[in-house]
Amino acid sequence: MTQDKDLDLFQVFGRTGLKNYSGIVNEEFLEQLKHEKGTRMYREMAENDAIIGAILYAIKTLVRQVDWRIDAAEDTDEARAVADFVSECLFEDMDRTWTDTLSEILSFLVYGYSVHEITYKIRRGPDEELKTRRSKFSDGRIGWRGFPIRAQDTVYSWDLDEDGDVLGFTQLAPPDFQRRYIPAEKMLHFRTESHKNNPEGRSLLRNAFLSYYYKKKLITYESIGVARDLAGLPVLEVPAEMLSSSASSSQKAVVAQMKEFITRVSRDEMEGVLLPSETNSDGSPSGYRLRLLNSGGRRPIDVNEIIKRHESRQAITVLGEFVLLGMDKVGSFALASTKTSLFAQALGTYLDVIAEVINNDAIPKLLRLNGIPADLFPVLHYEDIETADLNELAASLASLTGAGIITPDDELEEYVRNFADLPQPQKDSARFEAAPPGADEELIASTYGNEEDESDED
Repeated sequence: MTQDKDLDLFQVFGRTGLKNYSGIVNEEFLEQLKHEKGTRMYREMAENDAIIGAILYAIKTLVRQVDWRIDAAEDTDEARAVADFVSECLFEDMDRTWTDTLSEILSFLVYGYSVHEITYKIRRGPDEELKTRRSKFSDGRIGWRGFPIRAQDTVYSWDLDEDGDVLGFTQLAPPDFQRRYIPAEKMLHFRTESHKNNPEGRSLLRNAFLSYYYKKKLITYESIGVARDLAGLPVLEVPAEMLSSSASSSQKAVVAQMKEFITRVSRDEMEGVLLPSETNSDGSPSGYRLRLLNSGGRRPIDVNEIIKRHESRQAITVLGEFVLLGMDKVGSFALASTKTSLFAQALGTYLDVIAEVINNDAIPKLLRLNGIPADLFPVLHYEDIETADLNELAASLASLTGAGIITPDDELEEYVRNFADLPQPQKDSARFEAAPPGADEELIASTYGNEEDESDED
């Protein structure tokens, strides 16, 4: 009986509920965003929409400014040597730079996920012909060639186990569109979130879709409306008998030609209309008349305000509303600073995702191939995304020191100088301060040094 209970303790009874059919994930309920249609739509939103494009550009710009480093597992020479090796592989010796690789990885924000194949090489020096052996280093260790992306629109299906974990995926890519299976051991998998352990995550643009959809339609209608206001709406009058049910086949053919004609009338450099005269030779009406109608440039609905509302909602979904500040000459500097800080904090969570995947997958796989024990595995860290304001730091330090909470020292001074990009003091230079009234001169000399003694020693 005890053995049965122990067996039940480790048995998995439930499932995440991920809708997965033969490796095809079907979690999206909107038809326009399912499978390859969703991939095309998110690409359209990222590349065609000005607001979304501005936000994505801000993300890439901020990420490119972030400093990354490899920290040793412990403060020993052996651990630091391993950290230096990983730093060489990641920042100096890949086929594509770490910055370019980051740009590809960030596509997981647009599509919800990105997958990359880990490619390796033996570090045999820069003169090797084979890419699998060419390296800036010649120590014979195994390093990374790179993490090339396997584009989202080429992912055909996922290979998932019973718990929903990814065992690999099948790719169907141009130019030959042959099926290629990439196992989990050779891949890096980035995703925005892991609800239901969905390998496709959730696009950062998902909540902006409806605003984009309606804004796109409104812009189209607005453009058509402006064109019609400027050019006028073509109206063609024809004899009544040509529109009657008893019209002859030739009359119906003429009406069809006239319909095609008025739908193609436009005002441009090729404009011109050829029609029969509106009156016959005897002065009687011919039954044909062409005229243009326009609204005088005024519309009962302010389409521009509706478009702005949808743009604002697009930006709000990703905390990127700061890109709209100042467009209508409204919004204070304090408001802009608050919104950019929130945006930077949100972006920091996605940089955490990148660091976690590199630390949990890429680095351990590489170091195991090189026979390095797990207790020496270093970790990838990134610096702060947004730099604090120097005036704010100065005001805070003044308040804290004035209240006696902190005491200025050499370490604090070094931090402030680094923060403000100021030169560091010379370590071998002596410091002199004015002696307070009645102070013991010998005590001051022993503390700060004696100028005459130093000159005699020199």
